[in-house]
Amino acid sequence: MLKYIQNKQVRVINSISTSFTRKQYLKKLNSKNRLVALIGARGVGKTTLLLQHLKQNYTVTEYLYFSADDSYIINSSIYDIVDEFVRLGGKVVAIDEIHKYHNWANEIKTIYDSFPELIIRLSGSSMLNILNEKFDLSRRLVISKVMPLSFREFLNLYADIDLPILTLEDILDNHNEISTKLALEHTKLYKHFLTYLKIGYYPFFLEDEEEYKNKLFNASDKIINEDIPSLNKIDYMHLSIFKKLLANIIYSQVPYKVNISALCKEFAISHPTLQIYLEILHNSQLINAVKKYSKTISKKPQKLLFGNTNLLYTFADEFGVEVNIGTVRETFFVSCFNNIYYSDIGDFKVDNYIFEIGGKSKTFKQIKDIKNSYLVIDTDYSIEKNKIPIWLFGFLY
Repeated sequence: MLKYIQNKQVRVINSISTSFTRKQYLKKLNSKNRLVALIGARGVGKTTLLLQHLKQNYTVTEYLYFSADDSYIINSSIYDIVDEFVRLGGKVVAIDEIHKYHNWANEIKTIYDSFPELIIRLSGSSMLNILNEKFDLSRRLVISKVMPLSFREFLNLYADIDLPILTLEDILDNHNEISTKLALEHTKLYKHFLTYLKIGYYPFFLEDEEEYKNKLFNASDKIINEDIPSLNKIDYMHLSIFKKLLANIIYSQVPYKVNISALCKEFAISHPTLQIYLEILHNSQLINAVKKYSKTISKKPQKLLFGNTNLLYTFADEFGVEVNIGTVRETFFVSCFNNIYYSDIGDFKVDNYIFEIGGKSKTFKQIKDIKNSYLVIDTDYSIEKNKIPIWLFGFLY
């Protein structure tokens, strides 16, 4: 078994390029923590990150890489494989798709405790943190959530344009100067942004742009049919509810406002069950469930948007629905933040700031005289105070 794994890992590692790296995630993998897991949706590049980490830091005899969903592995004992590797002097084990392995948490805990010098790196579903508390892994496991490519990262990969990360304060304080300078220096930047909205969130666009949407739809389908049931106690008959929820978001065309009672009646499920299902879809990164901001933040989401605009365009194509540009703008903006809330004033609230999203001709009418408010517009640059080109928020990571 070990020989099979090592022969396969040589072929895989040789195919990996290190010309473009996502340094924020490699930094996590390079930490002194013995047990680190990358979690994220299918296709965001977790496997590439694991292999880049190994290639850059270790010799081929020091590490062992394999995927837990390999047909040769899934019915074997990971502990026995690691035990043999460590006895031969191995130092690092990297296991992909760990959530596919039955009883993975107990197995990893046993490996962690049995081999105190061993470094362990994992990758798994976005929902892996649901099981983090099991078998006391919470004290041992450091989780890093891998996000889809930002617009800034896409520019680096797609157009070889390497630009720095901006903080939210950079954008709010200096958006006129930054947007004007970048638009003049990179005349195709806004055109690249429109491309990014359709095919730029997942690095596999490099393989085949024509097949990108098919691959993304298939990956999303596997999240629903494989990842969600493998990490949650879901009645198989209820998987259709997840698909219907996504269909509802598409068919609404405009940003989907949640009516919990109506959905419970439509799907014949209880309020608590629906809340759980919406949380699962949110954790899977298929949707962003945006809650309303108030002094006591509601558990009920106010709006449902796709996790990013690539998913929106892909599912719209699949269902034969025309994409609403307002929904595209809101979907992109929400995808740029970890903590964002729906707001009765403007559209969204981030920290203490209010944002109204719109097209080039949008005015300040709806947020007039509102402190710390900004207009986020769909344009290549802006010279007006508090009027920010929407693409700038793609530089936050």
